[in-house]
Amino acid sequence: MSGSLEVGSKAPKFSCAADAGRQISLADYKGKKLIIYFYPKDDTPGCTTEAIEFTAKMDAFAAANTEIIGVSADSVEKHEKFKTKHALGVTLLSDPDQKMLDAYGVWVEKNMYGKKYMGIERATFLIGEDAKILQIWRKVRVKGHVDAVLEAVTG
Repeated sequence: MSGSLEVGSKAPKFSCAADAGRQISLADYKGKKLIIYFYPKDDTPGCTTEAIEFTAKMDAFAAANTEIIGVSADSVEKHEKFKTKHALGVTLLSDPDQKMLDAYGVWVEKNMYGKKYMGIERATFLIGEDAKILQIWRKVRVKGHVDAVLEAVTG
């Protein structure tokens, strides 16, 4: 599935649990741009940095009519602890059954120290007001990434 989505494709629909008992779906963002960033795990160094940087730029994204959501397979409870610990403002979605992760092609085989396992590829999707994919960043390196995404939204 990985790589089957491309710029110009319709973004896959989703409905996932978020904090405060909310269900969030693609339709909730109709008429806005949406950043969906997929990350491996709450409270790990790269994931924490990425979430803090997206939170720090939320006003700039909002000024460009753009919302931000982060998605991992972690539970809503873990997300809530993560958000509280680091004062995060971004909405975090929980996808423990990997339906959204599969739909976006980010649930992939990974390899660490010769051991293969399934996990989340760090990737970001910019979805337009019409729910079409405007840009995709795969195998994201955290340093400078949020600025690159903001540039794509405002540039």
